[in-house]
Amino acid sequence: MGNPVVHFEIGCKDLAGTTSFYTEIFNWAATPTPYASLLDTRSDGGATGHITALGHEPHQYITFYIQVEDIAETLTRIEAAGGKKVIGPVPLPDGKKFAWFSDPGGNMVGLITKG
Repeated sequence: MGNPVVHFEIGCKDLAGTTSFYTEIFNWAATPTPYASLLDTRSDGGATGHITALGHEPHQYITFYIQVEDIAETLTRIEAAGGKKVIGPVPLPDGKKFAWFSDPGGNMVGLITKG
């Protein structure tokens, strides 16, 4: 099985303004939730996403999520290769789990399970 990019996240300080910017420019639909706007890119081929105002650092960031079978095992391999676990694994209400890691160059990337 491959490991597709399945989701993206845009961090911001101004949730309403950032949501408005992306939905107006790209004709995306947004569903508000506490601290986030879930994004529908209205595309059959694109990844889903959301905009988040965490209320703490990091405020401004963009990351993408790679789908993996086993987050703990993947984080172990990432750390062995010079990356660093930043957060997680964190369980989500839908049964999935996510984590963030930084690659050796300092780029933050997300991992997410299929279900």
